[in-house]
Amino acid sequence: MSTQINYRLWPGRPYPLGATWDGSGTNFALFSAYAEKVELCLFDESGAQEIARITLPEYTHEIWHGYLPDIRPGQLYGYRVYGPYDPPAGHRFNHHKLLIDPYARSLKGTLQWNDALFGYELGSDQEDLSFDTRDSASYVPKAKVVDTAFTWGKNPKPMTPWDRTIVYEMHPRGFTMLHPVVPEEIRGTFSGLAHPEVVDYVSELGVTAVELLPVHAFVRDRHLVDQRLTNFWGYNSLAFFAPDQEYLAGETIRDFKSYVQIMHDAGIEVILDVVYNHTAEGNHLGPTLSLRGIDNCSYYYLVDDDNRYYNDFTGTGNALELRHPQVLRMVTDSLRYWTEEMQVDGFRFDLATTLARVDGEYRENSGFLDTIAQDPVLSGVKLIAEPWDTGPGGYQVGNFPPGWSEWNDRYRDTLRRFWKGDAGLLGEVGNRIAGSSDIYNRRGRRPWASVNFITAHDGFTLWDLVSYNDKHNEANGEENRDGSDNNNSWNCGVEGPTDDPEILELRNRQVRNMLATLLLSSGVPMITAGDEVARSQNGNNNPYCQDNEISWMPWHQLQESNDGTTEPTAQSLLEFTRRLIRLRHDHVVFRRSRFFHGRQIPGTEIKDVTWLHASGDEMTAERWHNGDQRTLGALISGEAGSRFLTEEGEPEPDETFLLILHGGHEKIGFTLPPCNGGRWVEEIGTARVNRRRNRVTMPPRTLLLYRREDDS
Repeated sequence: MSTQINYRLWPGRPYPLGATWDGSGTNFALFSAYAEKVELCLFDESGAQEIARITLPEYTHEIWHGYLPDIRPGQLYGYRVYGPYDPPAGHRFNHHKLLIDPYARSLKGTLQWNDALFGYELGSDQEDLSFDTRDSASYVPKAKVVDTAFTWGKNPKPMTPWDRTIVYEMHPRGFTMLHPVVPEEIRGTFSGLAHPEVVDYVSELGVTAVELLPVHAFVRDRHLVDQRLTNFWGYNSLAFFAPDQEYLAGETIRDFKSYVQIMHDAGIEVILDVVYNHTAEGNHLGPTLSLRGIDNCSYYYLVDDDNRYYNDFTGTGNALELRHPQVLRMVTDSLRYWTEEMQVDGFRFDLATTLARVDGEYRENSGFLDTIAQDPVLSGVKLIAEPWDTGPGGYQVGNFPPGWSEWNDRYRDTLRRFWKGDAGLLGEVGNRIAGSSDIYNRRGRRPWASVNFITAHDGFTLWDLVSYNDKHNEANGEENRDGSDNNNSWNCGVEGPTDDPEILELRNRQVRNMLATLLLSSGVPMITAGDEVARSQNGNNNPYCQDNEISWMPWHQLQESNDGTTEPTAQSLLEFTRRLIRLRHDHVVFRRSRFFHGRQIPGTEIKDVTWLHASGDEMTAERWHNGDQRTLGALISGEAGSRFLTEEGEPEPDETFLLILHGGHEKIGFTLPPCNGGRWVEEIGTARVNRRRNRVTMPPRTLLLYRREDDS
C-alpha cells in the first residue's frame, strides 16, 4: 500500500446504502450484521494503486457508515471487512480480500482470475476451512462513485398496455456485433443499440418492448476463460446496480440512460432480464468477491444444520437469503433504482421460484412477492416470472400472484410438438392459442399472464428447430453433454444445412407456421431476436459461452437476400413477421384482454370462439379426444367484442377470422363454415392451397387465416 492521503471523515448516515454523492461530498454505507470493522479503500484513477484506507467510524442498525466531504464522482473504492473466519458457523470474513460494494452504481476494471481471489488456500487439504492471506485488490474491479444527474426528455414512458405488448428478446452485445452500419467502436454496446439504423429496425418490426438479457455487471467464469470462452449470456451477477462495463462505450451510466431515452422516444419499452436468485460467488469453494466477505451468514441461504454449505435451487452453487430484510431490501432497492433512476419499464426474473422460497418451499405469499405487490413503484411496472427453478417443487407455472406474467413453457412445448406432427394434442393446442385459461384464469388474471414463446435465448433458434433433430454443442467444450435433450425439434429430413429445395421450402413453411401461431394466439407473444431472419446457431442449443457469430445477429443474411445472390429467406421472412405483427396490432381479436371460453355470449347467439373440425362442423368431445386428428379450426368472432368495453369505455368489435392449423404430414380437405352473407378472404397462408368454393385442400403442415368480408 502506498503513502496514505489524509481525508476528512465525518460520521455520515446509515441511509441510503452505497456511495452517495450529494453535491458536496460522498456518504458511504454498508450493511454487515456480524462484521467487527469495515475499512473503505480508495484507489487512484487507474484502480491499480490504493491511496487511502479509512475505517468507517459509525455502526447504526447493523450498517457501517461514514461521510467524506472531499470525495467526488469518479473516485474508485472497495471494502475490507473484518470478522471471524468460521465456515461451519457461516462466517467467511477475510480482510485480505478487497470487496465490491453491493450497491456500486458503476465498476472500473475487469475481474482477473487469480488464486488470491479465494478466501481459503486453493489446494489445501482443509479446502475452504483454511485461510488465505494474499491480497486480492489487484484482481478485483473497483466500485466508482457516480453522479446520477441526467436530463431526461419530455416524452413520457410508453406505458404500453399488456394486451398490446409484443416482446423482442435480444442480447445487448450480440445484436449489433455484425451490423454493417454501426461503427465498430460502439458495436456490442448500448450506444450501438441506440444507433438510428438499429432503432429503426426494431421500430419497423413492430414490437413494443425489447427484453435485454442481463445487463448487471457479471463474472466470466474461470473455467470458461481458461478455455478461451466466456459467459456470454451474463447469468452470473456480480453487482445488482451497475451495468456491465463491456456494454458501455463511454464507460458511464449515461450510455444506458441515453439508450432508454431513445427507445422511449420510439415508443418502445425496455425490459431487463434480472438475476437475483444467486450470485457469481458460487458454492463454498467459490471466490470471495463481495457478499461472501461482507456478511456471508446474512446474504446467503445457508443449509440449516451446517452453515458451511449453501442451499442451491438453481444449479449455480448458492441462493440469496431473501428472507432476510436487508437482503430483500437490497433486491428491491436495485429494482427501484433501475425503474426510477434508469427509467426501465419492467423486469423478467430469472428462475423466479427461488426468489419466493420460504423454508425451502415456494410460497405465493412470500416476503419477496408480497413486497413487490405493495410497492407503489414496482407494482406498476411489467413483472415477468420464469416460474421454475431446479429445486424441489420448483415448477410453478400458473402459480404466481395477480400482477405477474409468466413464461409459459407449456405453450412452447405444445406448439413445437404440434407442428412437428405429434398426435393427440388438439385440446392442448386449443387451450394454448386461446390464452391458456386452464392455467391462468384465476384471481382475476388475464390472458396477458401468459407470455407465449416458441424459442428463447436458451435452446434452439426457430430455424434450428426445423433444421436439427439433435443438439450440436461441441463448441462449448463439454463433449455435447450440456444443453437440453428435450427439444421437440424436427430437421425436415436432413440434419443441418442443405441445398435440397424441397427441404428448404418445408423449413421455411414450418418457421412461418410457428411465427404465425405465436402472433395470432391470445396472450403476450415473445419473439427471439433473429428468428425473423432465420438466424441459426449451427445446432447449438446452449451457446451461453459463445461470444461469436454462433450467437450474433446475422445482419449479412438480409444483405444477401437483397442483392439477389441467395434465396431471399431472410428478407421475405422478415416481411412476413412484420405483416403478422401489423395484423395483431390492427385486430383486437388476437389480443383481447379477456379469456376465450367457447361459450355463447348471454343475450346473443354469438360464441367468442367456435372450434371446428375439418368437416366444417363444430368439434365434439369425441373429436377432441381423437388421437389421430392433427387439424383444428378456430372461428374467432369479432362481433363478440361489442359486448366488452375498452379502457375508454368504447365497445371493441372487430372483424371475424377463421384460423386453421394443420399439423399433419398428409394433405387434407377443410370445409369452410358459412360466411353469413359474406365471403372468406385469405389473409395469411404458409403454403399455396387449392380452394373450390367452401372447400380448401391444404398441403401438409400448413396454417391459414381467413377474414370474413361482407359482400357489397
